[in-house]
Amino acid sequence: MSIPTIDLSLADSPSTRPQLVATLRKALLEVGFLYITNHGIQPSLIEDLVAALPTLFSLPIEAKLTAALLNSPHFLGYSRFGSETTASKADEREQFEFANELPDLFAQGAQPLYTCLQGPNQYPSHPSVAQLASLVQRYIVALQTLAARFLDLAALALDLAPSTLQPFTGPQDRLKLVHYRPSPTVTDELSQGVGPHKDSSGWLTFLLQASPGTRGLQVLDKSGAWLDVPPLEGSLVVNMGQAFEVATNGVCKATTHRVLLPPGDYNRYSVPFFQGVRPELTKEAFKALWTHFDPEKWETAESVEGSRIDSPFLRGGYVTWGDAQLRTKIRSHRDVGKRWYGEIFDKYVNDA
Repeated sequence: MSIPTIDLSLADSPSTRPQLVATLRKALLEVGFLYITNHGIQPSLIEDLVAALPTLFSLPIEAKLTAALLNSPHFLGYSRFGSETTASKADEREQFEFANELPDLFAQGAQPLYTCLQGPNQYPSHPSVAQLASLVQRYIVALQTLAARFLDLAALALDLAPSTLQPFTGPQDRLKLVHYRPSPTVTDELSQGVGPHKDSSGWLTFLLQASPGTRGLQVLDKSGAWLDVPPLEGSLVVNMGQAFEVATNGVCKATTHRVLLPPGDYNRYSVPFFQGVRPELTKEAFKALWTHFDPEKWETAESVEGSRIDSPFLRGGYVTWGDAQLRTKIRSHRDVGKRWYGEIFDKYVNDA
């Protein structure tokens, strides 16, 4: 199975929009991953962001740690190589996580606890990245516009009114700047850049692969085969998060994917944007759409391996989306979870 490519400029004309909608429908139902081109993000903005990545990640570790994730109850900031765990194994990546700026609800003692994931960003303190905050926020705004437009097209492809899915989004979208390097101790096998997972921090994910010619991203298809998703010039990769699967009553499966790094001496950069989900949402809220998405009327499938991926909200163990997301953050970044959420740390970490 090949990864579909969708030219979003086809949506601009009534004569070509049906072609786009049909291709998108197939991608959502049968593949779960796709490339989009002519997406409307200014090339100069993408070029500036990509150009900033080598400088950012070559900062001294002391400068990076001025924005350490450990200092943020919102899980926003910098995390070192090997500090994040996916599928019970350390990932060979370092990253900065940002979001659209929101008030510090943790400092206000907000309840329920999951609301404390919303908060302000941390940026590294160093003169060579003085423009990073402005660049990140401009990119987030551009991706928010794109994500809203794409979600309306996805609704059309699934026989819904265009704005049907919008009320499920917000208030905080997240962006990661990610740097992968293969493990220096592994010379004859692939390193885990990030292990197999389904995105739990967003409705849809829009990924900029910022290292042309450098492979690593793979997606699990419905038959259980891993497909390479190489960088395609001028494109973004789109995949569905767990909320999409819940809202569609399992018709559109959340996409299982991973990054495997061939041995060598190289850098790989990527920039995923996660379209936010309202944290107070329960499955009851999503069930408003389930009559439309009767599985008996829609063809849907998932591989055995994909169905086994850790998905606490999908499994029904957590009442709200926010609870499930906080649990995922704590399990992925246990030092941060232990520091800021000690009262629930053991419960979430030991929840298999």
